[in-house]
Amino acid sequence: MIDMKQIKENVANRIKTTQAQEPAMEFPVRENKPQTTSRESSAAIGASIRIKGDVTGDENLIIQGHVEGTIKVQGHNVTISKTGKVKANIEANQIIVEGELQGDMLGDEKVIIRETGNVHGNIVAPRVTLEDGALFKGSIEMEPRQKGMNTGKPATTTSPGSFNSEQKTA
Repeated sequence: MIDMKQIKENVANRIKTTQAQEPAMEFPVRENKPQTTSRESSAAIGASIRIKGDVTGDENLIIQGHVEGTIKVQGHNVTISKTGKVKANIEANQIIVEGELQGDMLGDEKVIIRETGNVHGNIVAPRVTLEDGALFKGSIEMEPRQKGMNTGKPATTTSPGSFNSEQKTA
C-alpha cells in the first residue's frame, strides 16, 4: 500500500531543500502608469470585429476588421491592415492604409497608402506616400499644420487647365 502521508512529507522536504539551495529569484516590479509614447502600446480590432460609431484612444490602433464612423487617436498611429475595411474619417499622427478606406484622412505627421491599399477620400498631411500599385481617388493637401490650428476639412484649389468641381467633405 501507498502511504500518502509519507509521500507528502517527502515532497515537502525536497521542496524545502531545493529552495534553500537555489538563490531567490527577484522579479521586476511593473508600474501601472499610462504609456505616453506612440510606440509603446497598440490596440487591435480583430478581423471578425465590426464597429459602428466613434473610435477614440490614447494608443496606436491596428484595424483588421470593419469600422464605420469616425476614428480619432491624435498623437498616435492608425494602421488599416490588408483585411481591414473602414468607412470613416480618420485623425491621427500617422495613418497607414494596407486595406480599404472610404473617408478623409487628417495626418499630423504623414499618410502612407501601401500597394495593397484602396482609398476613396481626401488626404491632409505634411507628407504623403502612395506606393506603386496603390489605388487612390480623392484630393491631397500637403501643407504642414501649425500647432493649435485645426483645419477640419481640406481646402479646394484649382490650377490652370484643371476643371472646376465641387467637393463634398464630411
